[in-house]
Amino acid sequence: MIPRNSLFAGLLMTLALALPAAAAPERLTVELNKLEQIDGGGCRAFFLFRNETGKSFEGFEMSLAILDGKGVIDRLLSIDAAPLPVARTTLKLFEIPDIACSDISEMLLHEVTACRPQNEDEMDCFEILDLTSKTPTALVK
Repeated sequence: MIPRNSLFAGLLMTLALALPAAAAPERLTVELNKLEQIDGGGCRAFFLFRNETGKSFEGFEMSLAILDGKGVIDRLLSIDAAPLPVARTTLKLFEIPDIACSDISEMLLHEVTACRPQNEDEMDCFEILDLTSKTPTALVK
């Protein structure tokens, strides 16, 4: 006779092997990697887009509110980052005219205006976005 504990342990192991592994969450990370002062005024922002969603995006646009050193909205900046290939990190540069990098305290994701996977319908990407910054300027939702 097989002890009950051995039967139970064997049943649990069989169930564990039969269940599919939990899928890694599909994430799209937007990182503000660097800010660089432009000669003659303005600021150049370097963004890294890490696409770990399992989908390539033929459309990805977002609107950022640029906050000045006092935390007051200075302007809205539209960013078109497409295309974003699957399983790749993509570098995109955007210029923010007429403001010094040191005068930007925060960038707020105001809206994702387009998020279209290749050969699919438009989707809501807000929930799959992770925002990070390697600069003193925060990038937040």
